[in-house]
Amino acid sequence: MKIFRTIGSLAFVAGLFTLVFVGATYMIWHEPLIPWWLKVAIYFMFGGILVVMISLVTEKSAGGAKEAALPADMKSRLPILNTETVPGREITEVLGLVQGHTIYAIWLGNDLSAIVRLLIGGELTEYTEMMGKARTLAVERMVGEAEQLGADAVVNVRLMTASVVGSAAELLAYGTAVRMR
Repeated sequence: MKIFRTIGSLAFVAGLFTLVFVGATYMIWHEPLIPWWLKVAIYFMFGGILVVMISLVTEKSAGGAKEAALPADMKSRLPILNTETVPGREITEVLGLVQGHTIYAIWLGNDLSAIVRLLIGGELTEYTEMMGKARTLAVERMVGEAEQLGADAVVNVRLMTASVVGSAAELLAYGTAVRMR
């Protein structure tokens, strides 16, 4: 079903951009009769919405949408803990704050699928995948900064999210880089 959502989303986006960027310009400078290619763009746009809706409804009625696989947890070279200490180890030096930051967004086609899913219910897998990728990227950047400082671990790790604009989300991973013995 995901392939049908993708095809429907692509048709919608192609129709929308043709309608807005080509059609509006054409209508301004030419007679108000709608040309055949503009009608086709409108049909693509509405047809795309219809295909996405049908695929989501079919997927939901066939036992629910399968949960999207999140990116695999990072196999870090450093221990990453949300506690202030590392069990069984002694912190000998605090190197300071390390952080990783990203602002992540999904493309318009996936946004359309998520909007339709809001109407019929269920997990917004498009956004779940987006936040999983953003989390992994932010943590990888934080670990990279800790490695540059020569850290043995990152403790007291926290994640913070915020909505930036539309379907873009900001994710900040931060913690304290430490050396241990």
